[in-house]
Amino acid sequence: MSSNATSTPTAVTVGIAGLSIDDVVAVARHGASIVLDEAALAEVSASRAIIDGLAADPNPHYGISTGFGALATTFIADDRRAQLQASLVRSHAAGSGAEVEREVVRALMLLRLSTLMTGRTGVRRETAETYAAILNAGITPVVREYGSLGCSGDLAPLAHCALVAMGEGEVRDAAGELMDASSALSAAGITPLHLGEKEGLALINGTDGMLGMLALAIDDLRLLLTTADVSAAMSVEGLMGTDAVFAADLHELRPQRGQAISAANFRKLLAESPIVHSHKGPEDGRVQDAYSLRCAPQVHGAARDTLAHAISVAEAELASAIDNPVLTKDGRVESNGNFHGAPVAYVLDFLAIAAADVASMSERRTDRFLDRARNQGLPPFLAHEVGVDSGLMIAQYTAAGIVSEMKRLAVPASVDSIPSSAMQEDHVSMGWAAARKLRRSIDGLARVLAIEVMTAARGLALRAPLEPGAPTGAVVALTESLGAGPGPDRHLSPEIEAITAAVLSGEVAARAAAPVGALD
Repeated sequence: MSSNATSTPTAVTVGIAGLSIDDVVAVARHGASIVLDEAALAEVSASRAIIDGLAADPNPHYGISTGFGALATTFIADDRRAQLQASLVRSHAAGSGAEVEREVVRALMLLRLSTLMTGRTGVRRETAETYAAILNAGITPVVREYGSLGCSGDLAPLAHCALVAMGEGEVRDAAGELMDASSALSAAGITPLHLGEKEGLALINGTDGMLGMLALAIDDLRLLLTTADVSAAMSVEGLMGTDAVFAADLHELRPQRGQAISAANFRKLLAESPIVHSHKGPEDGRVQDAYSLRCAPQVHGAARDTLAHAISVAEAELASAIDNPVLTKDGRVESNGNFHGAPVAYVLDFLAIAAADVASMSERRTDRFLDRARNQGLPPFLAHEVGVDSGLMIAQYTAAGIVSEMKRLAVPASVDSIPSSAMQEDHVSMGWAAARKLRRSIDGLARVLAIEVMTAARGLALRAPLEPGAPTGAVVALTESLGAGPGPDRHLSPEIEAITAAVLSGEVAARAAAPVGALD
């Protein structure tokens, strides 16, 4: 995935206050380096002193001198506690399946580091410094697809990262080479950690995986929802639709914020279109356009509002210190349930629903272009030689297949729960699963929008001698530069892939915005 990276910081400071969504994207996706705030490191050291004091107490304290989960009442003698922490990490690094993407693992580690730097977890200063060093060296722990139930946080994925900090397990180095963690740390001059009391727990109790994927999804959807307005505007224009329905006063009658933003984009994109003006006025006998054209701001706007809600949840989570037990500001060590991923899981599922609906509407517009009964005079399937060429017939099949899968991916993961840990963890969030399917759904949305862009661009080109407006015309020119103009049948897959890359890089949205100013 790509994003709007024109102002991406090259360094991100991690301290007590937490991170922004853009900070997470900068480190995870664009390789920004990490700087640890000295005041926060001092707080880390102060909180560690509290843990050291409790470790010397003959009375048991959960996670410090006891076992974990269902074994929370088992007292552990001080000469076995280092082994306890290491055993916790090793046993919890039980993931299975394909490797998780590098950007997800970097986000996961960064967010765990952010919580460590709040001073509420009781780890040593060198533990936070080791995590920062691993990230700055470009070392990526191998984390497996399956293993998290989203409570107590993303245990298995986080444990794979902690294992690497101990010098065990597998990693990818900065060049992507698979190697053992010990060799990678040695090459980078990083000393493996020997975990002290509570540190194993502090490194694996958090919503960092699902939250990292939420931050990355937000970055993607900010771009894709703007691109959806562009592709839909191209379709309205190419299908000889009216722009009257996008008038500001009509949308003020229903003051949904996202809808107003989307409608404003449509007005910008279509305002000076010669094609739209060619059939404007009383001589245009059509009463109204189909829903997929007329109601696009309502659907895209609802998706924008869903995204805004997800951003508010992500920002609250990014400002959180999630661990169990946690050190309070007055020095207490308290067990809690803040690691439960429900708040994040719900919005991950909600975004998958919105993405599926935006894609579904896009595919319907693509289909209209190909049906000579509905495409206002264009050739069937936008074919070059009707009867010989199939045109874009199967490109629509591809979009339809993706949309069908996205509808399945929109079934929420967060309504499921499988009890674990001898019924101690008897209700789990499935937030990791919600995040994993959302990533696939976002990829699908980008591809469906790319197929609409390709189809609408060909339809607009076939309207010649009528000319599209400057914003949409710029996108038509982009698609033609990628080999996707009208003409006889040819291998379509490379064209779809090229336009998908242009969608994901932000180039489609940028080309459309250049003549009219920024699109929201």
